[in-house]
Amino acid sequence: MSQLPPCPECKSPYAYEDRGQYVCPECGHEWRQADAEAADAGESITDANGNPLADGDSVTVIKDLKVKGSSAVVKVGTKVKNIRLVEGDHDIDCRIEGIGAMKLKSQFVKKA
Repeated sequence: MSQLPPCPECKSPYAYEDRGQYVCPECGHEWRQADAEAADAGESITDANGNPLADGDSVTVIKDLKVKGSSAVVKVGTKVKNIRLVEGDHDIDCRIEGIGAMKLKSQFVKKA
């Protein structure tokens, strides 16, 4: 029997496998096995097409994005230069001309 990974939320060692995913009985968190394997392999952040991103890359926005707290919108096709990858839900730090500093999700950009 292989060693199961601990829960990524509460670090509980009591996670178990259930129909293609892992479940934590202590906090109730569920995650896919593929996500756990990708985290173990140390895979990098990828764009919407699956291309790996790196610091300093240029990306293009693939969807209109509303700017929180403003009436501004980042339009489709906006090119963003010199991105920085960070940890978290919004994994790209950048500066967009006319708007300023922003955090973007990698699922809404493609590598330019």
